[in-house]
Amino acid sequence: METKPCIDSLTVKSSHVLPPDTNSHGTLFGGKLMAHIDDVAAIAAVRHCRKAVVTASTDSVDFLQPVFEGDTICLEAFVTWTHNTSMEVFVKATTENLLTGERKVCTTAFLSMVAVDENNEPSPVPGVYPESEEEKWLHDHAQRRHEYRKNRRKESKELAEKFGTSFPWKRNR
Repeated sequence: METKPCIDSLTVKSSHVLPPDTNSHGTLFGGKLMAHIDDVAAIAAVRHCRKAVVTASTDSVDFLQPVFEGDTICLEAFVTWTHNTSMEVFVKATTENLLTGERKVCTTAFLSMVAVDENNEPSPVPGVYPESEEEKWLHDHAQRRHEYRKNRRKESKELAEKFGTSFPWKRNR
């Protein structure tokens, strides 16, 4: 399988923030931003592997700057690292006030996407290599993030098993 440069998966998406996208403070719903992040990450991952993908995890999303009604939100995403059937995708979201031209990074995120075949089983992905200094920095730290995600997933499974499907707040009295 051919190894590809990070830039081949670059995906850029801009959206105008309209009233239905905002909360009572006139800022973009966090969940709406997360949907944009997931969408652009999936496109980048498919561009890299040319297969269907599913989201395996999203690292923490910190809302660094508000995105106001009337602003645009621009998301950039690309594959930074691969491992067998999974890909790490970096997403940067920038808000822009269209009237003043002021731009601010409002969030960054890492997502793990898994390629799947026609039976929805994990499928191998091509390797990826960095070229720019920023890509190299992201790629060099990816293994550490991968190990962190693996441990976090294990803890999440333990938590799900402990609490199960019953309602813990309904106790037998």
